Amino acid sequence: MTEIPTVRPDLARIASWIAPGSRVLDLGCGDGALLAHLATHRQVSGVGVEIDDARVIACVGRGVNVIQQNLEAGLALFGDGEFDTVVLSQTLQAMHHTQHILREMARVAREGIVSFPNFGYWKHGLSILAGRMPVSGQLPYAWYDTPNIHLCTLQDFERLAQELSLDVLERATFDTRGEVKVLPQWRSTLAVYRFASPQHAASA
Repeated sequence: MTEIPTVRPDLARIASWIAPGSRVLDLGCGDGALLAHLATHRQVSGVGVEIDDARVIACVGRGVNVIQQNLEAGLALFGDGEFDTVVLSQTLQAMHHTQHILREMARVAREGIVSFPNFGYWKHGLSILAGRMPVSGQLPYAWYDTPNIHLCTLQDFERLAQELSLDVLERATFDTRGEVKVLPQWRSTLAVYRFASPQHAASA
């Protein structure tokens, strides 16, 4: 068997939060790297959702089960509690209907994991003070052609999670060098959250 390359630190952390042998739904799964890693190293049963043709083909090449669909259409294909964990990695900021997708994640799985660029990163603030929208590794697009329409800080997401009754279980933050544990709200460029659905929290 061909060895799967080491995944990014944020994906490795996501993988560490997923129970071996569980059922996983990966929304905006890209080329299927995370699901392939999970299948090999944690023996999960996984399904990906992706809209891009080339990425869907890449998933198939990795042996990943993938459904081609626009996430904005919702997750009506999936039943309540059909999965143990649903993942939305670095896609939340590009969604038009942020609250809807989070509610749908909580509906179809016992736990959800989301990651997104941290707009509170200190260099972003400096860029705005200098009169320019920030461009960085996590936000690589110019303001006029960016797919990122709902940028937020760590506190913004945590407040929204509370409003939606999502029980935040764990948080990890990263920059280009690895995990950030000191002053993450200002020093990290990427945030990863694990949360329990309201239904799961109520039955725990």
